[in-house]
Amino acid sequence: MGEHPDCALVRRACTAFSEGDLDTVATLVTTDVVHHVPGDNTISGHHKGRDACMDLYRTMSEETGGTMRVDLETVMCDGRGHAMAVHHLRAERGNRGLDMKNGDFFTIVGGKITDIDECAEDIDALNAFWGT
Repeated sequence: MGEHPDCALVRRACTAFSEGDLDTVATLVTTDVVHHVPGDNTISGHHKGRDACMDLYRTMSEETGGTMRVDLETVMCDGRGHAMAVHHLRAERGNRGLDMKNGDFFTIVGGKITDIDECAEDIDALNAFWGT
């Protein structure tokens, strides 16, 4: 049996993000997508709309000199429009490094991502990496 379409969608989005292929990422999300970034730092908050999310991803890439990588470990879905991805997040920013597990909870409607709720293994380390 093949991979569920929701898992395949999330896998494709994570791969495109890691490769810096934001054009592909933009095709996989709805125009009103929301990405919720945890913590209390320069990128945390609710990024609403495709343009705001693409700006967030560009900022993440620029601020890390393109070093941000999402090494996907597993993708799970419920078959009702929800998927969860567990991955290892690695990046460098100035003299700081980030190396931790993260998880993203995706809501999928009509074959596109409508909501991303991000969770971090270590909120304090995430805040220190991005700064306030």
